[in-house]
Amino acid sequence: MIRIGSGQGFWGDRLDAPVEQVRRGPIDFLMLDYLAEVTMSILQKQRARDPSQGYARDFIPLMEELFPDLLEKGVRVVTNAGGVNLEGCRDALLAAARTSAGKSGTRARIGIVVGDDLMSRLEQLVAEGHELRHMETGRPLADVLGRVASANVYIGAKPIVQALDRGATVVVTGRATDTALTYAPMIHAFGWAPDQVDRLAAGVVAGHINECGAQASGGNCLIDWENVPDLAGVGYPIIEAYPDGTFVVTKHEGTGGRIDPAVVKEQLLYEMGDPAEYITPDVVADFTTIRLESDGENRVRVSGVKGKPRTESLKVSIAYAAGWKAVGTLVYSWPDAVKKASAADRLLRERLDRMGLEFEEIRTEFVGWNSTHGHLAGPPPEDLPEVELRIAVRSQEREPVERFTREIAPLILSGPPSVTGFAGGRPRVQEIMAFWPALIDREEIEANLRVEVTEA
Repeated sequence: MIRIGSGQGFWGDRLDAPVEQVRRGPIDFLMLDYLAEVTMSILQKQRARDPSQGYARDFIPLMEELFPDLLEKGVRVVTNAGGVNLEGCRDALLAAARTSAGKSGTRARIGIVVGDDLMSRLEQLVAEGHELRHMETGRPLADVLGRVASANVYIGAKPIVQALDRGATVVVTGRATDTALTYAPMIHAFGWAPDQVDRLAAGVVAGHINECGAQASGGNCLIDWENVPDLAGVGYPIIEAYPDGTFVVTKHEGTGGRIDPAVVKEQLLYEMGDPAEYITPDVVADFTTIRLESDGENRVRVSGVKGKPRTESLKVSIAYAAGWKAVGTLVYSWPDAVKKASAADRLLRERLDRMGLEFEEIRTEFVGWNSTHGHLAGPPPEDLPEVELRIAVRSQEREPVERFTREIAPLILSGPPSVTGFAGGRPRVQEIMAFWPALIDREEIEANLRVEVTEA
């Protein structure tokens, strides 16, 4: 049996969580998930400004603190913190290891997986006939090729396993699938073969439960949410995995939160498309076969997972520049808060129209009334004490968006009464990064993946 602790569910998660996972009880592996689709384009922009950047910077001081513990206890780390600059992340890690890990008398080994970033190859791939069509619209990538900001393939467990097999203390990837960060250690420890699809699928389910941090141990939980114990000290989930593919979801003793079948079911439904075909680079998992049962306090046993052979394609996550946007807000108070905010919305739209400004979209929300549920919110309560008018525009051109930002403040003295909440100056014009999902032949990517392991 091995224990795989979840320490980060996204870049910006609790900084203390991975430290507590390592120090509050036994684990064998620590999984740290930092990346989302939008994160990759942000990291590309950071690296364009500074070639030394492009990875999750919070990861380095965390590891500097943890290296002595990792080496003393034999805990190994698997993470996608490398973003779009694996070499830069590795070099920073090596420096941190030499500073802190050396105190333990043991040397750390840093492994990186290179090859998911397609930016330097993208034009060549398109020229060779890889159309990278949008998975929903069918448009070829050539339509927006000149505006692409990032392009990364979701890679699976194989190169991570290779790095672990070569003794890496820390394995850093770029755009690996979130689930692979958990099931790669299972493949490494148990020697599962590529055709053992049921066990691989069980690993995927374990990774899906683990990937969002405390969301599987009582955080962001709708079921009996008011009675989740000690959410301030929530313990992050740990997967106790067994060679036959069964596993237990648990957490360290004495930590807050709650792990029971209902909480785990909520996490299993997160970002779910077809539950019978949850596609990953290594296997297709059938979530309809999952069996959950309580295994004691804060313990849920998972079994019965079935899988199907992997697909011949890999998913590519592409971000491209899709115009400009800005968002402005004002707050209107009782009486008739919604009427006033609605009048301000109509007034602003009329002024923009008289100026001859054209936008792809103007979107209005009334925060406090309908911003969450839209038309399902029904009519506004008559005694609503306040409402925030939030209005956003987008356009392929920057100029009309810039002009829009200058029309919010005038509403204070030339619009409906009882207005407040204008702070921070004019709204900021932001470039829109749109998501372009595509597929590419597996052979085109896996032949270019490279694993490097360096001793500190």
